[in-house]
Amino acid sequence: MSQTIGHTDATENDAARVRDSKYVWHPWSRNEVERDRLMIVRGEGSRVWDAAGREYIDASSLNSTVGYGNEDVIAAATEQLRTLHGVDMSATNHPVAGRLAEVLAGYLPESLSRTLLLNSGSEGIEAALMIASCYRRITGDPRNRVITFAQGYHGSTVLTRTLSGLVPTGHPFQQPIEVTRVTLPLPAAELRTPEAAKVLAAAFAEALADGDAPLAVVVEPFLNVGGGIVLPPGFLTELRALCDDAGALLIFDEIFTGYGRTGKMFAFQHEGAAPDILVSSKGLGGGYAPISAVTARQDIYAAFADDEIIGGLRYGHTTAGHATACAVAIATLGVMERERLVENAEERGRELLKLIEPLRTLPGVVDTRGLGLVGVVETADMATAAALVVSCQEHGLMVRQQAASVLVCPPLTLTSAEVEEIAERITTATRALASEQSTEQSI
Repeated sequence: MSQTIGHTDATENDAARVRDSKYVWHPWSRNEVERDRLMIVRGEGSRVWDAAGREYIDASSLNSTVGYGNEDVIAAATEQLRTLHGVDMSATNHPVAGRLAEVLAGYLPESLSRTLLLNSGSEGIEAALMIASCYRRITGDPRNRVITFAQGYHGSTVLTRTLSGLVPTGHPFQQPIEVTRVTLPLPAAELRTPEAAKVLAAAFAEALADGDAPLAVVVEPFLNVGGGIVLPPGFLTELRALCDDAGALLIFDEIFTGYGRTGKMFAFQHEGAAPDILVSSKGLGGGYAPISAVTARQDIYAAFADDEIIGGLRYGHTTAGHATACAVAIATLGVMERERLVENAEERGRELLKLIEPLRTLPGVVDTRGLGLVGVVETADMATAAALVVSCQEHGLMVRQQAASVLVCPPLTLTSAEVEEIAERITTATRALASEQSTEQSI
């Protein structure tokens, strides 16, 4: 395929960059690098092209399940837009929401069958905590303390930022909820063994016991923004038992891991330790439309009939459960099933992990690891990780920095040949960076 696909002339490219630099405020970005970022103009499958016509494999998209330009998803969105783009779900209804909620229930344990549809992962976590808190109050056991990972990330709103101990998520506002944060007791490279599950579970047991009665435990089954950290097998099962003993609701944040990314439809299914509330988002819309899902136990939903104000949930957004987003999600899940993308993620992820393992021997690399179709190259520090992202980009590969790690998370449609391409490009980029740094040190 030609590498000039999507090419725009120099004048148009310069004008686009001027507009971007003058008017657009990019999220989670340093102001002074606005002119240096890629200007992506087209995507197809696992690849994108910038305004100059250069081709990249996109292994940086957290929400790409079915790749770019999927005709089935595009057709579903187009048809829904023509029929009914959306309505306010708090005032009325539309049939696509029910169809999607039914599909989601089919992937989950029977007890997890009631889904609230929203727009983003941040909204989903906020709603999950609101549901948990109101449920405890309605049932006569009000609680206000939440236990999380210090290196966890759960969103950008004040409440979700409050959960995290990561420096960039700090905020200047009053703390809306009491949070106990658990620091990882072992380095990430030592944490993914079965023996580490007991050590990590002991840290959560201490946190659950240290303070007021806990409302909930909120965890990611794989720590994404916190550094691409694979949790030890057996930990979620241990955590489920700890929450039961403490009377705490267990909330799994599968905003990133849900919908096949880890080689299972949901990451908790690697162990079968089901949560009380499940929050999912990114892969559900495949990047084609914003959507999230909060799926709760049926008995939690039923308790809200006793709410003294409205007899139901006091939470929502005008575009929540948007009909077009729901249609996109149904189509995305349909593609995943027909093309067996969950199984593909497991198989291609295994290939990727084997191919990037030799990077451990290179200077500046601390560890390689992965879960499903997300590969992690942990570097010596954040500066090295940032430099590796740039080096990969120079070699036609888009990857994502999370703390001192570089994450490789391509679309689930990836082929074995593309796995080899990714491994070749990240290996070349890592070697080039090591050589460059060695030269600089010798000067």
